[in-house]
Order: sequence, then C-alpha cells, then structure tokens
Amino acid sequence: MHPSPKAVWRDRILTARRKLSTERRRIEDTALATVAATLAPSGSVVCAYVPVGSEPGSVALLDALSEAGVTVLLPVTRTGEPLSWARYLGENTLVAANFGLREPSGELFPPETVAEAHTVLVPALAVDGRGVRLGRGAGFYDRTLHLAAPTAALIAVVRDDELVDELPEDPHDIRMGWALTPGKGLVRLGSDDRAEQHIS
Repeated sequence: MHPSPKAVWRDRILTARRKLSTERRRIEDTALATVAATLAPSGSVVCAYVPVGSEPGSVALLDALSEAGVTVLLPVTRTGEPLSWARYLGENTLVAANFGLREPSGELFPPETVAEAHTVLVPALAVDGRGVRLGRGAGFYDRTLHLAAPTAALIAVVRDDELVDELPEDPHDIRMGWALTPGKGLVRLGSDDRAEQHIS
C-alpha cells in the first residue's frame, strides 16, 4: 500500500526540518517574533501556540505579542475534542502536556473562546498559495477553526520553502487567509473571504 499524498508531504517536510542548523532556527525565530508583534492591535486577542521540536517560532514570538499589549491564548488539547484555551502568562507558567506539547497551567477557557480572537496563528508543516494547510494529522485545528470569527485572520506559520504551490486537500480542511514566514513576512493567500480582512 502506498502512503497517502499528505503522508508523503509530511515525511518530506519533517525530514528537511530536522536538517536545519541551530543558528538558522535562531535567525528565523527572531524574524518571526519581530513580525508577530505587528499582527494585531493592542487590547485584542491572539490565539497562538507553543512551537515544539522543529516547528518554526519560539516563546519569543509569544512574548513579543504580549509586549505589544495583546492577550495571548494558547491551546490545551483533549483527545478527540476541539482545542480549549488558556492565557499565556510567561514561559515559566507552561507545563508538559500530551503529544510532547507545552501548555499553560492557568484557568481553562472553552473552545468557543477562539471566536474572540482577532488573529489565530496556526501551526503547519506547509501551506499553499490557495490557503490549503498541511498539519500533522491529529485534527485538533480541523475541529476548532470553524469556531473562529468570520473576520479573524487565520495565519499558518511556516518556513519560506514550506509555502508551496499546491497541497492535497480534504473536504474538512479549513483554508488559511495568510502565511507568516521568516523571510517573506506576512503573505496573503487565496481568494477566501478571510484573506480580505486587514491585519491590525
């Protein structure tokens, strides 16, 4: 049996990520944090995530958002359910969680809280020019993103070479309006209505 097209893409990208040098990651993470600080107005809510392993980004991105006056909410996973949320109050409040993740240890908010977000930063292995996102396949964001406000900016965070021409798409996939990359910054994607929303 041949692997699915998505599985082939996942293997290719994860292999490439593992080859990145520590210095390259540091430079890219700094660039992402610099742009992230400009994504949403002070006083707004941004749903983000804590990058793990070879994912682009770092806690510095979350700190940059907080320092810009944004309320940062991070996902809390429960198997088979949409993502719940908790407020980011600094790296020292993060605890080890399922799937090798780190999550906030504070008050838990229900999945519908994502509807308050001006911007949702979404982890991705790749995203294409149409806004089709490739995740890791656990389905957490597929079960959650339909709860976001129609005006929310959905932004896939990827490396520059992970913004590709075309990815395989399933009917349940929710398209992104934007990509955030270290070198290209914020890139508008596709023709989805969300992509017409203005950032900040």
